[in-house]
Amino acid sequence: MSREESLAVWLLALGQMLIYGGVYYAFPALLPDLEAATGWSKSDLALGPTLSFLVMAGLAPLAGRLIDHGRGAVMLVVLPVLVAAGVALLSVVQTRWQWWSVWAMIGVVQSGCLYESVFALLTRRLGPLARIGITRITLVAGLSGTMTFPLGHWLGSTYGGQQAFFGFAVLTALGTVPLNSLAMYMMRRPEVARVVEDNRGALRSALRRPAFWGIAAIFALIGMDHGILLTFILELFQQRGVSKEWATVAAACLGPAQLAGRMVLVLGGARIANSTVTLVSICLLVASAVLLALAGLAPFLVFGVVAVQGAGIGLMSIMRPMLVADVLGRRGFGSISGAAAASSILASAAAPSFGAFLLDHVGAGAIFASLIVLSASGLAVALVLIRPRRLAG
Repeated sequence: MSREESLAVWLLALGQMLIYGGVYYAFPALLPDLEAATGWSKSDLALGPTLSFLVMAGLAPLAGRLIDHGRGAVMLVVLPVLVAAGVALLSVVQTRWQWWSVWAMIGVVQSGCLYESVFALLTRRLGPLARIGITRITLVAGLSGTMTFPLGHWLGSTYGGQQAFFGFAVLTALGTVPLNSLAMYMMRRPEVARVVEDNRGALRSALRRPAFWGIAAIFALIGMDHGILLTFILELFQQRGVSKEWATVAAACLGPAQLAGRMVLVLGGARIANSTVTLVSICLLVASAVLLALAGLAPFLVFGVVAVQGAGIGLMSIMRPMLVADVLGRRGFGSISGAAAASSILASAAAPSFGAFLLDHVGAGAIFASLIVLSASGLAVALVLIRPRRLAG
């Protein structure tokens, strides 16, 4: 990787940290204040992000095809501007229908400027060096939650849960847009003419392989697991007997925990096979779900929940594009990766509404049980699909 490419990767990392704070972590960070400010139920509020991810899932394959055709740089510069505008609108909507409509519009534009698009672009441009670039991006962007939960707590307490979104919109517009623009300018030369290779039929071929659907199943189960925990982390921790302040502190540790998990790849480098990292990451998610269920007996265990969940999801976010590339190949990677990621995005879309339904109508115990079932099911599928000889790393 050249010096310019390396610097561009770090700039993209900072941009991802800011945009994830503004559009992904802001909702769970502000959820208690949003309930107080709007008087709407958890289900009504959660339907907004759900619609956003549903739209994003539907557009993920299209975003991948655009990246295959060399449009990734334009997407990463233009779409964050529209994301910031959508987040700003959330601060002034007055009705539930407006709330849901704006979130749906956000889903359209975020489909081409979050992790999946950035990782697909790097995988095409950097080839075998993509894992290094993706690891660097996730090392920095993983701190987004650490920044967002305390910031959301302050903005929500000072300006109100809804008005706080305007602050996150400013953060996205003034941070992500210039960072992405500079990064894409620095990586302009590697925008290769080789993207014109014939990728037609690559996605159709992948869809006929059981391995594709196994990967999609893993992504969906893990996405649902993490989506439920992340959206309701403050309330779930308070259910375990932790105060709101300490729940906020614990949630803010999710970023450093992801950073710690990803440092394993930095220190281990290519010596650690992709298959090993993938299985370990899912095992950590299973352990997190079990610890959360046990935290009712010992509330301090919520810090253990954050530690292992953060490490697990931090590793898994790196392994997702690597898993697709190693099992299904790099031909038509953007389209195939986008299609596989759709299952994860759909699961993330369903997670807020599904979790809200369980909390409102069944109880927190159902959440704890569902997290164990989801993560354990993901591990079972991975054990069937992943073979060390296939994923040599």
